[in-house]
Amino acid sequence: MDKRSKIALYIIGAVIVFMMIAEVTKPKPLNWRDSYSASDKIPLGCYILFNELETFSAGEILTSERTIYEYLKRVDTTTPKSLVFINNYLSFDKEESLALMDFAEKGNTVFMSGNYFYGNAIDSLNIAVVRQYNNLYKKESDHKFTSPSLQKNNRLFKDVIENSHFSSIDTLNTTILGTVTTKDEDDFDETNPNFIKVNVGENGGQFILHTNPFAFTNYHLMADKADYAATVLSYLPKQQIIWDNNYKSGRKVITSPLRFILNNPALKWAFYISLFGLILFVIFRGKRTQRIIPVINKLENATVDFTRTIGELYYQHGDFSNIIEKKINYFLEFVRSHYYLDTNQLNQNFIEKLAVKSSNTKEDAKALVDYLVFLKSKTNHSEQELIELNKKIEHFTKHKL
Repeated sequence: MDKRSKIALYIIGAVIVFMMIAEVTKPKPLNWRDSYSASDKIPLGCYILFNELETFSAGEILTSERTIYEYLKRVDTTTPKSLVFINNYLSFDKEESLALMDFAEKGNTVFMSGNYFYGNAIDSLNIAVVRQYNNLYKKESDHKFTSPSLQKNNRLFKDVIENSHFSSIDTLNTTILGTVTTKDEDDFDETNPNFIKVNVGENGGQFILHTNPFAFTNYHLMADKADYAATVLSYLPKQQIIWDNNYKSGRKVITSPLRFILNNPALKWAFYISLFGLILFVIFRGKRTQRIIPVINKLENATVDFTRTIGELYYQHGDFSNIIEKKINYFLEFVRSHYYLDTNQLNQNFIEKLAVKSSNTKEDAKALVDYLVFLKSKTNHSEQELIELNKKIEHFTKHKL
């Protein structure tokens, strides 16, 4: 490969690397997609709720990852259970609706929270839902419980909310558990049921329906709506909960560009063989052309060793006066550079200023300065005086030197 080709490859590689870095490092916008999935930590996911759901369950949380018709054929219904659906809309075909009704008639509980409901199961309960399509995500609504003892858990939803309510119910079998109040076009309060319980069969089965799934999302649970959501779920009987993770707007789907290749057996094996061959080429080609990289030793910092050697030299020669002189000069330089004090006259005024600026007592400052003056007045010094000077300076500066 000639020099021009190598330069072109380097440039192309640099551009690709730069684009990858720019893509990885750019800030990601906040994802406001409706999800309600147990694994999503985005604002409209249900990660927090799912991890706190054991509080309301009589056993381990079961998770359904398939249609409810398929799941209920395999689950044990000999003991009562609660089936929990939370999504922006919930739709069930004929087989799924029959499975739900049969499940409830055996004495189980079906909890649904959604802005809208579709299917034969809902039709058989004789209820209808109205969804407000104006001012989505903006029109605030006041959610209240009908029980007087639960009024403290009422909440006003000011944002991230789509308002729905039940426009008709079967009064013989239905109990209203909560209401929603919004402003109509004339700015008058309009109150409608949005949280109901419908009795089914002769074995104590029930449908508990709620029209505000946003209340269970991470966004509102992280705010001040956790008590409201907990109160809604407290109407579930204390029995094992089945969490639906299939009827979700945020259900996990593979979106990789390689999805088509990996789903086709022939293309998948061709991709794997090509990738394996490329790895072998890089390994063996690298071994043939790689040159020995020389070992470069780490640069040593000889400053500390030099200082130690000079200090030992002074000390071994017993030149204590020279060492004391240098320590005094170094300390005074420290005072000038850190405390901005004039060190020409070590008088009473200097002692007072030094004590204030160094956060030491006046007595400690005076003891140190007097000892410095005493040492400066002598021509010969002993080892003990050097040790004493060092102790006083270290005590005074508290190791700031």
